[in-house]
Amino acid sequence: MSVPVSIHAVTKIYRTKDGAVPALGPIDLEIASGRFVSLVGPSGCGKSTLLLMIAGLLDPTEGEISVAGHVVDRPQTDIGIVFQGNVLVDWRDALGNVLLQVEMRGLPRRTYEPRARDLLASVGLSGFERRYPHELSGGMQQRTAFCRALIHDPPLILMDEPLGALDAMTREQLRSDLERLWMAGRKTVVFVTHSIEEAVQLSDDVIVISPRPGTLVERIAVELPRPRTLEIRQGPEFQNLVGDIKRIFTSYGVI
Repeated sequence: MSVPVSIHAVTKIYRTKDGAVPALGPIDLEIASGRFVSLVGPSGCGKSTLLLMIAGLLDPTEGEISVAGHVVDRPQTDIGIVFQGNVLVDWRDALGNVLLQVEMRGLPRRTYEPRARDLLASVGLSGFERRYPHELSGGMQQRTAFCRALIHDPPLILMDEPLGALDAMTREQLRSDLERLWMAGRKTVVFVTHSIEEAVQLSDDVIVISPRPGTLVERIAVELPRPRTLEIRQGPEFQNLVGDIKRIFTSYGVI
């Protein structure tokens, strides 16, 4: 299995007026093609920092990150990114927001419009294509953002707390939507979350990150059948995995 993301001896130190603040590392991590990998850890441990460095939006202080065999030394343009805030454009409807990715890349809108409509339909937004962001619920807005990240068929998708701002019920619904979208294409996903249960539900591998400066404490394989139904999530294997991760954080005094 190919390794689209390779992280070698990466650290990040922020320089402030009060001195150096070690935020992350050193981190060594390889992510194989087609895996859904979650980074889980306490606030301030460097999860989002690592994601931004993979995207090329932030430079590491030391070490090297490669994506698809190429060293990341500039913003990556052939990936999909979803942030906690959906960053939809207010003056474009849902379909227009999804197709914005296509237009910015100079791709033919007419060619991609059927795919955009299919993606919106796959997350329950058929009939909402012409609604503007203010006419959509928070969950609908984030579903639109998912579709926008997928429209150009990227090999790698980075997600930074994409469900964090949603209420509990909407978050639960979107977890299922996200798992279904991933199962349909089996893209490589790096997913940042504070939620242990969410990480176990969605992931093939959970990367446990220590408190700041964040280091890789443990990599836990989640070998549970998909989709991860309520019955599976209530079962002993799922609960044991959640318990194992919670015990790690308890040992650090996080919970």
